[in-house]
Amino acid sequence: MWVNPSFPLASAARGSHSRTDRRALIPRPETEGLVDLVLAKRRDGVVADICTGTACIALALADEGRFDAVHAVELDADALALATENVRGSGLRVRLHQGDLVAPVLGLGLDVLVSNPPYIAAEEYQGLDPSVRDWEPKLALESGRDGLEHTRRLLDEGRGALRSGGLVALELDANRAGPSAELAQTFGWTDIAVHRDLYGRERYLTARRGEE
Repeated sequence: MWVNPSFPLASAARGSHSRTDRRALIPRPETEGLVDLVLAKRRDGVVADICTGTACIALALADEGRFDAVHAVELDADALALATENVRGSGLRVRLHQGDLVAPVLGLGLDVLVSNPPYIAAEEYQGLDPSVRDWEPKLALESGRDGLEHTRRLLDEGRGALRSGGLVALELDANRAGPSAELAQTFGWTDIAVHRDLYGRERYLTARRGEE
């Protein structure tokens, strides 16, 4: 299923009416499942959405949760401008940051770290359908030689942004669910679980930072 990029989005950002264009990744229905997964596990505290794109995840969490603060991080200036437009239009409280993955939110004492990061390998990117490759930003899609560069960094650096017992929730390439779970174990996460989407694919990873 593809969302017409000229129309308001009400899928992953239910009720917040985020808009998208070629400045950011078009939210897929699977990302709505990531929002539901986070809300089922935690609705309060401080949350950060990394690689926010349109800000649809952050806006959905701000709308449906009871979080004390919602942060959203984006590296690309054009995507950040789009996210800013969506946040301003929503009337919801989301604080936007420009920067590389978790760097802008270190020291904020996060309770939840959520992300739909890039997860396509460089070689796979070249074979994408032109409707995706020629429309959506490469920065939002490609993640190194093995497609795990961003997932690896989030699981490594993300521990430093979370309080003890804090939750990480990531959207995955279903073909890389196993390696992603192995990375989480390597970096010392606990309660590691892979969850299936509505199509039965291994699409999400959750884990907790161990109590220290």
